[in-house]
Amino acid sequence: MHFSQQASVKLKIGAVSGLLFLHVPILLIFLYAFTTEEKTYQFPPPDLTLKWFEITWNRPDVWQSLALSLQVACISTIIAIILGTLCAAAVSKSRFFGREAISLLVILPIALPGIITGISLRSAFNILDVPFSTWTIILGHATFCVVVVYNNAIARFRRLSGSLIEASYDLGANHFQTFLYVLLPNLATALLAGGMLAFALSFDEVIVTTFTAGQQQTLPIWMLEELVRPRQRPVTNVVAMVVVAVTFLPILGAYWLTKGRSVDRPH
Repeated sequence: MHFSQQASVKLKIGAVSGLLFLHVPILLIFLYAFTTEEKTYQFPPPDLTLKWFEITWNRPDVWQSLALSLQVACISTIIAIILGTLCAAAVSKSRFFGREAISLLVILPIALPGIITGISLRSAFNILDVPFSTWTIILGHATFCVVVVYNNAIARFRRLSGSLIEASYDLGANHFQTFLYVLLPNLATALLAGGMLAFALSFDEVIVTTFTAGQQQTLPIWMLEELVRPRQRPVTNVVAMVVVAVTFLPILGAYWLTKGRSVDRPH
């Protein structure tokens, strides 16, 4: 018993240490969003102020980058939900040659390093003579956003009893009615959670965007440029707080939607 208590204490200390290692740097970013110093990072900050929030609010370049990031994330998420759901339905509900290989190919983009995906997409766009625009960024983001929705959807499809669909057809429902009244209610939370995660991934993506954006700047790219050539460093910290909030809330929502949820099966 004594050994078990010691092990438990050590595990708790290790867990707390890991959480502090991950989150203290984020808290420091928040702290320096309120510092009065513009060029240096003194610790502790000599004084605190809210002026950088007003300055950030009045920076048009921040708003332009934020609008582009939101546009890209929203459209990429919609594409991911459609394609991810269709792929999951085909793989989980059909038996055909090469099914596992197709599943691997769908998952592969998120397993590859972002720089590989970015270089591949840039090469493809150059070969096809596709000019860089908002749509090239969206296509780049959709490649890995599809994976997130696919993983959520296929897990739900595998837990969904096939007899529900058969019963729907036996009762006279057509394909659209079966999808609308049987499949969609059972898939809704999984698709919403996958969409939220896809949105969060797209909103703060840097590497793939660097290769597909051309001269455009999403908010993370804007932050990277500001860190390289800083004008007002606290403004970057304020924007970082916005990015953390925008990405944290969908992830929290996805966690809540998928926590302890199960698919009802017929009795």
